Amino acid sequence: INAEYGGFRSTQLRSRSVVNKFRFSTKKPFSNMSTDSIEAIIRSKGYELPEAAVPAFSYIPSLVSGNHLYISGQVPKRGGELVNNGKVGGNVTIEQAQEAARWCVLNGLAHAKKALGTLDKIQRAVKVTVFVASASGFHDQPKVANGASDFLIEIFGENGKHTRSAVGVYELPLGVSVEIEFIFELKV
Repeated sequence: INAEYGGFRSTQLRSRSVVNKFRFSTKKPFSNMSTDSIEAIIRSKGYELPEAAVPAFSYIPSLVSGNHLYISGQVPKRGGELVNNGKVGGNVTIEQAQEAARWCVLNGLAHAKKALGTLDKIQRAVKVTVFVASASGFHDQPKVANGASDFLIEIFGENGKHTRSAVGVYELPLGVSVEIEFIFELKV
């Protein structure tokens, strides 16, 4: 208890008001998600959910732990082919990288569907980590990450808003321009 609550003695935690200061709210802050199925919303945006790709390396693509779904880093594949390979700020434009980020989202959601059976079990996006293969001097990784963030908001509405990191890296696997990992909260 001491470590969990920043070193407070257990006698200090007997009061519920003290304990509640250190707990996150269990309320669902955004409950106005569309009643349409998530896949129908994706189709209305002009996309089809792809098949979940088989991992090429030693990892699992998704993991449910408690009421969270973790999706391993997804690369931008469309129809089994990589989209917009290269370095952003070099041979890949910001707009092309944003398109690649949307395909990373679709591939991540494909793994979510495989893990859950339906995307409608997702309550909200919690965290998105976007890795951007960046040419020397490129500093607009957040603009690339907006391709994924804006797409999640288009799909999930307010529940698509999430925390995020946008990280510039020198190289990514398979020469891709963008790789994204996701954490989703599940409905209980």
